[in-house]
Amino acid sequence: MFLFRTLSVPGSEARRSPMSRVIVLSLLAQSCTTISSITQRNDQTLALPQVSDDATPGGASVQKISIEPESRKTPPKRKAKRALIGKASWYGPGFNGKKTASGEVYDQTKFTAAHKSLPLGSKARVTNLNNGSSVDVEINDRGPFVDGRIIDLSRAAAVTLGFLESGTAPVKIELIAEPTDSDVAQANGKH
Repeated sequence: MFLFRTLSVPGSEARRSPMSRVIVLSLLAQSCTTISSITQRNDQTLALPQVSDDATPGGASVQKISIEPESRKTPPKRKAKRALIGKASWYGPGFNGKKTASGEVYDQTKFTAAHKSLPLGSKARVTNLNNGSSVDVEINDRGPFVDGRIIDLSRAAAVTLGFLESGTAPVKIELIAEPTDSDVAQANGKH
């Protein structure tokens, strides 16, 4: 801006040299265009000096590298969360103390559940859609084997979700943790 003011002041040194004024104005216009094009480009390149055996006069060659802005980097791939919605039931007294599909002994006072396909040893969050309450359970058994139901919960989980008396409730199930290798080895009897 100072340079432009100097050029427009009558009697200044730059006023006497029209060629200087043309050069300065053209450099100014070129820099504005360059700055504008850099901000509009998606891929920026950066020239870095690199010494090599076949260097150009002056001792350096130029290598172009691409710089991708932080906002354009692709995020790490995540597993898509999938929620299952359906009817839950609970089971307890007749199964308490018996072995589950995972080999554990069923304890109706723990937060566990039976599901047909979720991995044994995985953790799931079950939310009662009628009242919004939720509980985290471990999948340690297979079932339910009644049409129209997607999960069988322990008595303790049913009490927490508030459907012990009614026996069933509409729920949403979200897988929150898959079993670790040690969980799988333990379930297979390998310690």
